[in-house]
Parts: sequence; structure tokens; C-alpha cells
Amino acid sequence: MPVTAKELIEILRDIYENISANKEYLTQLDSAIGDADHGINLTKGFKSVMEKIENMGDKDCGSILKTVGMTLVSTVGGASGPLYGTAFMRAGQVVAQKTSIDFEDYIKILEAALDGIKTRGKAEKGEKTIVDTLEPAIEEIKINKDKGKDIALELSLKAAEKGMEYTKEIIAKKGRASYLGERSIGHQDPGATSCYIILKTVADKILKK
Repeated sequence: MPVTAKELIEILRDIYENISANKEYLTQLDSAIGDADHGINLTKGFKSVMEKIENMGDKDCGSILKTVGMTLVSTVGGASGPLYGTAFMRAGQVVAQKTSIDFEDYIKILEAALDGIKTRGKAEKGEKTIVDTLEPAIEEIKINKDKGKDIALELSLKAAEKGMEYTKEIIAKKGRASYLGERSIGHQDPGATSCYIILKTVADKILKK
């Protein structure tokens, strides 16, 4: 770190490619407890994102993230579009007018994204959603930030993965999956999974810097 605006666009391109590579997996997870379209919708959304931001390397990071959020809201169906869209728009507010993102900014971005998702989705940890991946990741990165970004990121990612896998053990309380009640136990939440893919993509890129 710091991550420049051009590098931010590279990270977002990696997110698109990794979501696209996991499209069938995410859709398979969603077919068990949802509408069977999570991977398809997110791939479509991030493809539209790349078409919008590809030439925004001369813009500030806040404008890029705001464009990502607005594009996801308008192109991704179901609950994922508004939730991820709000997360990216809130993230953009953290780095408005900034031409690069440092480690402290990144933590604030994660916090703003989580706050946006919780406000928009009225979700809390333990309800089998994106929050179960994102909130533990943030808690861990904050606890370990004084140990250096590499250690903090690696521990944060482990916490995110643990949170994602924990969604197999709990009952869904939000969205279509909640209609299944106890039958949702045993299924990993697709939103928690896509959130982990996004966090891992970002961490992998930052760890190489």
C-alpha cells in the first residue's frame, strides 16, 4: 500500500474475473436456498462495472468506488445489488477526492461497507448473510493492525473464511433462504461466499505490494 486509482481498477478487474470464475459455484450454492442466480447476477454486475470504470484511472478513488456501487445497484437483481451497491458507495465516501488508498483507509472502507450493508439489509451477524463473513474480517484486522498489514490481512482473511463456513451451521433469517427455516442448515450462504471471494481478491493484491 498505498493503492493508486489505477491499481484500484486492477483490483476491481480481478474481482470481476474471480466472481466470473466462481459463477457456477455461487449459483449452485444459491440454488439450494435461494433463486439460483447469485453467480449469474454478480458476474453480470461486475462486467458492467468494468465497462464503466475501465478508463477512470485519472479519477479519484471515491468516484471510482461510487460508480461501482451505482452500477451494481442498477444491474444486479435480488438483494445482492442494493447490498453490494450500498457497500461500495459508502466505501467511496471514505476516500472521496483521494488519489490513493492506504491501510487505514482500507479498514475504514470495510467498516463503512459493513455499516451500509447492515443498514440497508437490516442484518446482524448470525443471520446467514454477507455480514457473517465481513464483520469477523473487520474485527480481526482491527485487532491485529499494529502487527503490520500482511499479518493483519492474513488473519482477517482466515476470520472471513471461518465466518463464511459458519453459515453452514446456522438458520437463515433473511431473504428467500429464511423461508426454509431449519432446512437452511447445512447450506453455505452464497452472499457470504461472494463476500469472501471479494475480500480474498483484495487481500491477495495488497499482499503482493
